[in-house]
Amino acid sequence: QVQLVESGGGTVQAGESLRLSCVVSGSDFKPNAMRWYRQAPGKERELVAGIRSGGDTNYGDSVRGRFRISRDNGGNGVYLQMNRLKPEDTGAYFCNADGPQGFDPPTKEYWGQGTQVTVSS
Repeated sequence: QVQLVESGGGTVQAGESLRLSCVVSGSDFKPNAMRWYRQAPGKERELVAGIRSGGDTNYGDSVRGRFRISRDNGGNGVYLQMNRLKPEDTGAYFCNADGPQGFDPPTKEYWGQGTQVTVSS
């Protein structure tokens, strides 16, 4: 059974940094695209950043230039380096993966359980 295991959330002050990690475990599923979403209380879930197996990346407007998404060499881990954090970055951050590689459109999609990021002013 495929699981996305997230880590790295926490509470920081504005201007500080955090690094989120997400690893695919439980099978030999090779994801194509991997993404980070976030959801603040009372708001809809929004895309933070995404990265495809070929390395193409995209970012939400509010984080572009401050956050950086990357993948490990094996392609089963995704990371989000978050710099110059702001109170409005507060929320639950969810890892998402679809695939498998070679299938377009993807045939499977998975979500992590979420990790909380809190930025105090």
